Amino acid sequence: MKFTKFTSGAALAVVLAPGVLSAPASLENRQAPVTDLDVLQFALTLEHLENVFYKNALQQFSQADFLAAGFSSSFYQNLLFIAHDEEAHVQFLQQAITSAGGTPVVACEYNFPYTDVVSFVALSSVLEGVGVSAYLGGAPVISSKDILAAAGAILVAEGLHQSVQRTAILEAASANIVGTPVPPSAIFSIASAFLKSCPSSNAALPFQAFPTLTLNTANPSPPGVIAAFTFDQSLPLSSTLFVTFVSGLDIISVSAQVTSAGVVTAAIPQKAQGQIYAMLTNVEVSSSIADSAIVAGPAIIEVTPPSPTVDFSVS
Repeated sequence: MKFTKFTSGAALAVVLAPGVLSAPASLENRQAPVTDLDVLQFALTLEHLENVFYKNALQQFSQADFLAAGFSSSFYQNLLFIAHDEEAHVQFLQQAITSAGGTPVVACEYNFPYTDVVSFVALSSVLEGVGVSAYLGGAPVISSKDILAAAGAILVAEGLHQSVQRTAILEAASANIVGTPVPPSAIFSIASAFLKSCPSSNAALPFQAFPTLTLNTANPSPPGVIAAFTFDQSLPLSSTLFVTFVSGLDIISVSAQVTSAGVVTAAIPQKAQGQIYAMLTNVEVSSSIADSAIVAGPAIIEVTPPSPTVDFSVS
């Protein structure tokens, strides 16, 4: 097998590089209450991104290219199903927005920094994880039960996509017992890394992209390791800072140490596992994360889960 393991964590070193997370000028955000139509437009923005991402790669790389990289023909067929799903998600959300009286946003111009089949698959694992976190994080702000049910249905498909991609790069498909909800503005910050420009006619999104938090630590990382990050030292900072880790339903703030070189460090919590999100915050957070608490981030970290155990004495 020619495939050399390339983790989703390694892909992040390319994707979340310093300076790429600032929002493009065409995406200047408005501060306003988030409506169900906003959530649908944001979901469509993300689905456009995934739709173009898969189509571009499948036009660039043939099945023979995937086989040469060590992936199976069944994996390639699954990629075709995933691409079909993302196209259908776009069409579904376009219809939902039109029915709600809105004008659906259209696709943007994107910058996808994969260079070959292996880095494409690794990046797809990250994007699918972000998609899962986006739908989970957006659920609390949806008022319509019908829209919430539709978002949950798409979420299931995104979770299946993530499982396919994680398995392909030899990471645990189910590295956490639950998915990880992430606030919409944090997801917007991640998505902005891939956006070159968007049509001015697209509806403005009520989310703000946060300054970059760049992971310096090797990925994947085990729990307990001291993670190091860099950020813009010109940012206004409070006297106490925390790195807040989001893993599954756990939100854990760890006191941050800031060096004179502008590096901030904190220990990865023992509970953290799978694809987790780290944000520099100005307060200790134990429940939902308010936008006002976030100084920079998120950085995405792949945390190796412990070996699974099953207690057969308990029914």
